[in-house]
Amino acid sequence: YQRRVHGGTKVNISKEEFTGRVVDWYALHREKAKKAGALEEDQQPLVDGYAPFCKHLFIPNFLEGCKVPVADITPENEHLLRTGYISRTDTELPVLSRWFPQGSVPAQDANYLDIILYSNEQIEKERKAMGSPPLERPEAWGIISVKAQVEPHETPMQPITIMRNSLIEEGGSGVSISREKYQISLDYWKTRAPIF
Repeated sequence: YQRRVHGGTKVNISKEEFTGRVVDWYALHREKAKKAGALEEDQQPLVDGYAPFCKHLFIPNFLEGCKVPVADITPENEHLLRTGYISRTDTELPVLSRWFPQGSVPAQDANYLDIILYSNEQIEKERKAMGSPPLERPEAWGIISVKAQVEPHETPMQPITIMRNSLIEEGGSGVSISREKYQISLDYWKTRAPIF
């Protein structure tokens, strides 16, 4: 809802309705996990993310017409790739990116939404680093991204996102680069590109 250049998932309902549906889904599945005997510490249905302040919810897609904004690069479509320097917000450093223009390649229907949450403490840490005022919100976690996906598990973030995340003053989260995770990201993204 707040990105200037957005090559990601298109959310076609209001922020309030979207958040309400996610909260309702979480509450229902949290209760099911408790009844099934899951321990409180399991935080089910939350899934650990790339850092302690990051969690995921993988929920069935409920957005009408929602497409996965990623396509495989093939010999037939690689000539359609574009490159340029892009920042996701006005305060981030632009970075070299590659993408397929919207409509140039087919996009798959999304089966799942990866709801990425950051702890309120991390959100405020990043806001402070970027010179933004605190939100003073009561929630312990906040949605920072929504990824439409085919699969019900985390897919590797783009290599440039891993690099950007290491620079908190430039819009990242302050997490150091892991060479192992970076290589996994390269292996995944060398044959794929976002669509926007």
